[in-house]
Amino acid sequence: MIKHLSNSEIDKTKWDACIQEAFNGTEYSSSWYLDIVGENWEALVEGNYDRIFAMVPGYKWGINYLYQPAFTQQLGLISKSHLSENVVGHFLNSIPSKYKFAEINLNTFNRLNPENYHVQYWQNFELDLIRTYEQLYKSYSENLKRNLKKTEKASLTLLKNIKPEDIITLFRENRGKKMKTPGDADYLKLKSLSYKGIYKGLITTFGIYTNRNELCAGAIMLKNKNKIVFLFSGLSDEGKKTGAMAKLLDSVIQEYAQQNITLDFEGSNDPNLARFYQSFGSAKCTYPHIVINRLPFIISLALKSIKKIKKYY
Repeated sequence: MIKHLSNSEIDKTKWDACIQEAFNGTEYSSSWYLDIVGENWEALVEGNYDRIFAMVPGYKWGINYLYQPAFTQQLGLISKSHLSENVVGHFLNSIPSKYKFAEINLNTFNRLNPENYHVQYWQNFELDLIRTYEQLYKSYSENLKRNLKKTEKASLTLLKNIKPEDIITLFRENRGKKMKTPGDADYLKLKSLSYKGIYKGLITTFGIYTNRNELCAGAIMLKNKNKIVFLFSGLSDEGKKTGAMAKLLDSVIQEYAQQNITLDFEGSNDPNLARFYQSFGSAKCTYPHIVINRLPFIISLALKSIKKIKKYY
């Protein structure tokens, strides 16, 4: 039996125990993580927390909906036992009827019958680090190897455990200027998330500095069971020219090589980023992005019109 629980009804000790025992548990779904990014998140729970499904609710224009919070690539159904299309579908059908709309990401191990749901499979890239660094380096693309040689001439320096807000500022002053999201509230959540993760020993920060001691590339990395996730990064124009992000990720690979760890690049559907991640020899995998629309036709039409209008501003 699947139960719908409000935030106050969730036994977070049992919830987190399921994350640890599940074959597909992710740190994104841990209670500490959701408490920061999703605030009053809710849950669907089966049995004695044998299967769990996090839901992050929102309310706008008189509509209750579910959304994917920032810095949370995948949520979906977490399970201690085998999952099938039917099991995943059963949970999705158990989402309370008051939620008239949902646009959410499930996780890599959640598969759906495309005839029953509006689903797209988004790209992710992962690199198994069990081999030696020398073996991993051989799988790098020739272009990446050339760029790494350029970084040596640029006299770049790697530092660990730099301030998360320095990386956030680097992003906001560069690529972030062209983006409407994340917003101010999201950046504050990322800062809180980073410091909480550092306290728990789950987040490590990396920075690349120029020979003038200026930060030109930075990354916030999240440990997740046998994964290290490339959660967030910042890059300056000089960092782009000198290949600083290639050096940073190569340094992470060197540090974790020959360990039972997978580097999760956390994306991307962007062809240029996808090419960059693949240049490290990573393998493509996918996760479902789904839309559930229970809205009356006339409201759905109005919302589509609003989205189109917004694109012109």
